[in-house]
Amino acid sequence: MFNPFDLSHPMAYQAWRDATLASQPRQAADLIVDVADPRSLSREERDALLQRCAAANMAIYRSPVVSEDKAIPIQLARQLGLHQLDGNWLADEDGISPIAVAASSGDRPAFIPYTDRPIKWHTDGYYHPDNRPIRAMVLHCVRPARQGGDTALMNHEMAYIALREANPDWVRALMAPDAMTIPARLDDDGIARPEQAGPVFLVDAPSGKLHMRYTARTRSIQWKDDDATRDAVAFLAQFLASDSPHIFRLRLEAGMGLVCNNVLHDRAGFVDDPAQPRLLYRARYLDRISQPSLSDVAGKPADIYNHSASDALKSAKDAVDSIETP
Repeated sequence: MFNPFDLSHPMAYQAWRDATLASQPRQAADLIVDVADPRSLSREERDALLQRCAAANMAIYRSPVVSEDKAIPIQLARQLGLHQLDGNWLADEDGISPIAVAASSGDRPAFIPYTDRPIKWHTDGYYHPDNRPIRAMVLHCVRPARQGGDTALMNHEMAYIALREANPDWVRALMAPDAMTIPARLDDDGIARPEQAGPVFLVDAPSGKLHMRYTARTRSIQWKDDDATRDAVAFLAQFLASDSPHIFRLRLEAGMGLVCNNVLHDRAGFVDDPAQPRLLYRARYLDRISQPSLSDVAGKPADIYNHSASDALKSAKDAVDSIETP
């Protein structure tokens, strides 16, 4: 079977593209699965989450469980096949990162997720080495902000399709091993994290699925100095700023959460309630979410949202055509 991400096999790409576009949700509400308790999913709830993740690399769960129980994201993740928790240096000892406005002391206030400021489009762990990619994550909302803090989401496969439809050379540029470099992070003891270069798009070896590492930030990042890379980065920035039908915006309320194969996402700035400050728990994983079993996806995931490949392809091409290319 040919690799659809190999630019020398356009027919394989076209077949994958059509099937992928046909399986995409049309609105944020299509991603939502109501669950009684994320710590103990029913078979139907688990299947619904897995089917959406197989189709769009993401799902939103909504539950009545409002608790500061940090086990919620871990117990949910295990039911979806996620076990290799990435305990990054800003996470708590249990590997969970409490995403909230940090106190003025310590390391966290220096990083935007721990402030009330907006966060630009990115995938998590874009600064990680290639032997430790963040393949999936769970973001569980304990308390929303008083105002703002909405999330935008895009399946990274839609960004790949947009670029490839616009100019395959841009995909080639962003798959180069030195396309995007994150400079070393220094601390008082010297180099806390070495410089990390890598591609934007790559094929995940264990699964054969498309993986993306990306940040829209303009500081502390170095793009390869050639025309194709510059044009590709400019197009991608415009696409993420567009009104593409594949960008979904929503607000996570208490008891809701995102589970995804590390899709593109951003966060709006917010205003906190001092008495009930915004709090989310983030768990990042080196695994991908499990595929649903064949017996559970008869007629799915392509039929989850009940629309045709031709309609989806037209919508995708219209979105691409609306962007002024560099």
